Amino acid sequence: MKQGLSKILALVAGDAQADRAVPPTGFTARLTIFAAGAMAFLAVFAMALSLASGRLADRWGQALAKSATIRITAPVDQMDIQSLAVMEVLATTPGVKEARPLSDDEQRKLLEPWFGPDLPLERLPVPRLIELVEDDTGIDAEGLRARLAGEAPGAVLDDHHRWREPLVKAAGRLRLLGYVAMGLITTLAAVVITLAASAALSANEQVIRVLRLVGAQDVYIARAFVRRYTLRTFLGASGGMLLGLIAVFLLPSSQDQASFLTGLGFQGAEWGWPVLIPPIAALVAFIATRQAALTTLQEKR
Repeated sequence: MKQGLSKILALVAGDAQADRAVPPTGFTARLTIFAAGAMAFLAVFAMALSLASGRLADRWGQALAKSATIRITAPVDQMDIQSLAVMEVLATTPGVKEARPLSDDEQRKLLEPWFGPDLPLERLPVPRLIELVEDDTGIDAEGLRARLAGEAPGAVLDDHHRWREPLVKAAGRLRLLGYVAMGLITTLAAVVITLAASAALSANEQVIRVLRLVGAQDVYIARAFVRRYTLRTFLGASGGMLLGLIAVFLLPSSQDQASFLTGLGFQGAEWGWPVLIPPIAALVAFIATRQAALTTLQEKR
């Protein structure tokens, strides 16, 4: 533990003589900071997408898993009789926690997005809907369908399975897409940082040659590059993370139902997850820069 802490402190403190081999400013320095910031900014949105997709899948699954709808299609003079028969069947069906017919106003509201607010239900042969809520044990859907076929031939049970499964699967794929995006962002950051470190090593070949003449080992020289690029990556990623959090915070809230981006963001303790992005980016930079530095120095012997 103490040895690991001492290495971290040494990495942060650095060595003034070795640091001369690494340009403090210039194209590679700006490229590293910009790349780290941009990747961290995108990683915040990828993380927000993954978390929001997970919440969406859970919400859809919970909302539809314990609910079902019975649609009654019958002549007008048989509608009340069949509705009463369905309610009697549901009253004696195990697993039914609650059942109630939807009112005309509720059905009109369901149809409003397609037919407008002034739909005359009383003049149209609109099926009657009965909403039922299952308890923890659930219902035997096939058994209930058989009973409904005998007691109310015009009643059809929809347990929402054909609606729930594609929605939950789509949300799960969105979550996986977010994870894949974060992996690609991390890989791209490593590639950019590796190229920047290799370019800096090539640009400072004369300085490296002088350091070798006075007895400096490759590990000693590489440590300077690792330190500079790790700290630059951490600073750039920290700035990009903060900008990403601000951008996510400014997205439309969940109350804005008309927005396509409604629900995309963090909730509660999830706001702490992006804090992990700068340390992870610094670790990636440490590994990538060390490997690039040692490989390049070995090739230039």
